[in-house]
Amino acid sequence: MKISKLTIRNFRGISSASLLLSDHALLIGDNNAGKTTVLEAIDLVLGPDRLNRRPPIDEHDFYHGKYLPTAPAKNGSDVEPAAVVQASTGDGASGEPEPLSTAPQIVIEVTVTDLSDEQRSRFGEDYIEWWDKGKCSLFTEANPSGIDADAITSALRVTFIGQYDPDEDDFKGDTYFSRSLTESEKAQPFSKKDKQRCGFLYLRSLRTGSRALSLDHGSLLDIILRLKEVRPQMWEGTIGSLSSFNVASDPALGISGVLESINASLKKYVPREWGVEPHLKVSALTREHLRKVVTAFIATGSGEHAAPFFRQGTGTINMLVLAMLSQIAEDKQNVIFAMEEPETAIPPYAQKRIIHEIRNLSSQSIFTSHSPYVLEEFGLEETAILSRSNSGELGQATISLPESVKHKRYRQEFRTRFCEGLLANRVLIAEGATEAASFPVAARRLAELKPASYSSLEALGICTIDAGTESQIADLSKLYRSLGKKVFGLCDKQSDENQAKITAQVDTLFMHAEKGFENLVLKGTTQNAMKRFADILEWPQFILATYPDPKADIVAALRMYFGWAKGNRGIADFLAQCDEAEIPWWIRQTCTALKHFCDPPVSSNASVDAVGAPAVGGLDAGGG
Repeated sequence: MKISKLTIRNFRGISSASLLLSDHALLIGDNNAGKTTVLEAIDLVLGPDRLNRRPPIDEHDFYHGKYLPTAPAKNGSDVEPAAVVQASTGDGASGEPEPLSTAPQIVIEVTVTDLSDEQRSRFGEDYIEWWDKGKCSLFTEANPSGIDADAITSALRVTFIGQYDPDEDDFKGDTYFSRSLTESEKAQPFSKKDKQRCGFLYLRSLRTGSRALSLDHGSLLDIILRLKEVRPQMWEGTIGSLSSFNVASDPALGISGVLESINASLKKYVPREWGVEPHLKVSALTREHLRKVVTAFIATGSGEHAAPFFRQGTGTINMLVLAMLSQIAEDKQNVIFAMEEPETAIPPYAQKRIIHEIRNLSSQSIFTSHSPYVLEEFGLEETAILSRSNSGELGQATISLPESVKHKRYRQEFRTRFCEGLLANRVLIAEGATEAASFPVAARRLAELKPASYSSLEALGICTIDAGTESQIADLSKLYRSLGKKVFGLCDKQSDENQAKITAQVDTLFMHAEKGFENLVLKGTTQNAMKRFADILEWPQFILATYPDPKADIVAALRMYFGWAKGNRGIADFLAQCDEAEIPWWIRQTCTALKHFCDPPVSSNASVDAVGAPAVGGLDAGGG
């Protein structure tokens, strides 16, 4: 059993989405791309305990917070809330109120495929459909024998519908068999017991561990007990024992004396049947309260001292969660795990173990992550890069490597060259290691010196990728651009042919006129900056042998040093100690242009070129 397709409409930051999921799926993307919203959407449909929360949704679960019926405005584009329309006197002609549109609805549909015999028997022929794995769509041909093909498997569609109910002045939401919404006179609910047969378990990164070993409804321990059909017959006995135990009843403690004086005062004003003899108990003596306060203790260290499980280290709690997941999977055998950020407070080797264990234990696993150690455990076809447009449309992209990037190289260089770009929305492809190390440092330094005019690349959401060579800029740019990223190129003077190739694959190319980044820096900075840097350097002996007094021929000495320190951030260290005027003009203008691209002034409609962007077509012929 697995989730093959998910469609979302009008839920949180997503106006619409249609996603296809593999047997094991990794959802990645920048923060607020919609990863958590996708998992929450599935939980609304399949989570057996999700709808126990009342109301199941609220105002902020609707796209743009709009949940009231609306009426068209006079210009046909804007809309008025229903409450405003209903209060109006009419349209000015007939005096009749404007007709209202249907109230916005949250609609989420999940297609579950590869159903077990038990599931097919429970859900019946009225709701079972067929899924074509090859086409990734429902099999709808009028050919009964077609379902016997290897690529065709059983499927079930389930839909959550949520909306505002004006009569109750509250929000409501329920799940239904999708076919009953269009093929039956009455929509048939998809019950909690039906959901339990689907075995979806959503592990939120912050909440799961704090509730794991409690008896609260929906905790991991509660799920395990339900799977084993264990109903603890403990409540009556525990309540009876606790009811006979008075807290701080010893007069020596002083509390009982205070309570007795309160009781004496109380008798002066009210009869006994109104309430007397206040005393302390350790609980409210109800099942629900005990569920919330009963806590498992775990021994810590080598002694016998035990502490509540949630007071253990975060990493220990997460591994405890993994152990409990193993128990759930072994008991259920057919479960879908969805897990947010398994890397939280977990070292890399443990991250990998969590991924392998959950993949082996589940029929399907769905992860979100920002960890390269997690990302590299998933194949290209299992990785879905999510991005969201300004209109709330959630897009899904898969990784398709260019011919020059072989799969072996992709795996070998994943952490150093590919991972960060997959997780970012904006990517700067730098020609080599020197540019990739130095340019972010220069931008950070400028932002420190003049924050109103510059921003660091990190603050702009730009990650910098080392292309390795100028010939790789175009191919890597094509890769990231195909995934919906905003791609910038950074390089020195190129041949007309290579410049055309790069320009075709990037959104903007920043190209200076010098041959080599070292030349750009040495020609664009000042003597004072170079000599000051010379004073703080520990010069290698072989350079001192050639230039006994480096400051006497500072440009040549630094050129040799930068060449020697190419892989050791030599130019980056130099730029980090420069003042604004000492950083080459081309670098300053490129940083200004990037800031305007990524964070344009709200009140200005001017193009980036108007602020002096040194992009191709602007300043590609001079370095400053």
